[in-house]
Amino acid sequence: MRAEQVTDPVAYHGEGPVWSARWGGLRWVDMLAGDVLSLAEDGTVGRRHVADVVAALRPRRGGGAVLGVERGFALEDADGTVTRLDPLWHAEDIRMNEGGCDPDGRFYCGSMAYDQRAGAASLYRLDPDGTVHTVLGEVTISNGLEWSSDGSRAYYADTATHRVDVFDYDRDAGLTGRRPFAAIPGGGRPDGLTVDEQDGVWVALADRGAVWHFTADGVHDGVVEVPVDMVTACTFGGPRLDQLFITTSREGLPPGADPLAGSLFRADVGVRGLPAREFAG
Repeated sequence: MRAEQVTDPVAYHGEGPVWSARWGGLRWVDMLAGDVLSLAEDGTVGRRHVADVVAALRPRRGGGAVLGVERGFALEDADGTVTRLDPLWHAEDIRMNEGGCDPDGRFYCGSMAYDQRAGAASLYRLDPDGTVHTVLGEVTISNGLEWSSDGSRAYYADTATHRVDVFDYDRDAGLTGRRPFAAIPGGGRPDGLTVDEQDGVWVALADRGAVWHFTADGVHDGVVEVPVDMVTACTFGGPRLDQLFITTSREGLPPGADPLAGSLFRADVGVRGLPAREFAG
């Protein structure tokens, strides 16, 4: 399969696409610009600046969004007001990177060092009451995180491991039993990921211009080709959740290189996704 281009190169480092009927369709981030982008029905792109860095977002059940910003979390109200919560750290060499919501309405976001040094990052969880918990430590590049259709498993990529892992999940125990799910050969760099209604896992690969599909058993059986070298994340969207939207990046590229980098793409992959899980706070 080959993805089709939806927008011009509108982002420097496009990431974190999420479709929600609550906010009218697709949003994603231009992460290092601190902007949230939105796709209108006519194909135009809206842009709203919210922070120095905006790493990830999910809808809130009461309207608005929860966001991962450079050094912690922020809450957007239904009227667009953004309130930053207390920073989780003060070091300027680490930032948030990617996240998602669990079936119980808690929001997770993981970090990375700007120099990508090993073990410098963590995965954090924001509960609806505003408390924050460290879920994983000694992470290098905390990336894609999404749950299975029944909520009993969670798939997670620390890019530097060159694989996707799977956890068992329940509300009280949280994420347990971490084990390898699927390796990316050749030193591959898994980035964002999403899960479809058949529990297939779709993984954006930041090093080879593609999204790979894995069955629920971890078997690699499909590829969506994207005409950009750095493919960062994917999500299902559209009114029927039957379109795979794919973000890309031109981070670190010289002017004129990889000319479609930073564009949004879309592919019809013959399966539906799951509705975006919402933050309960």
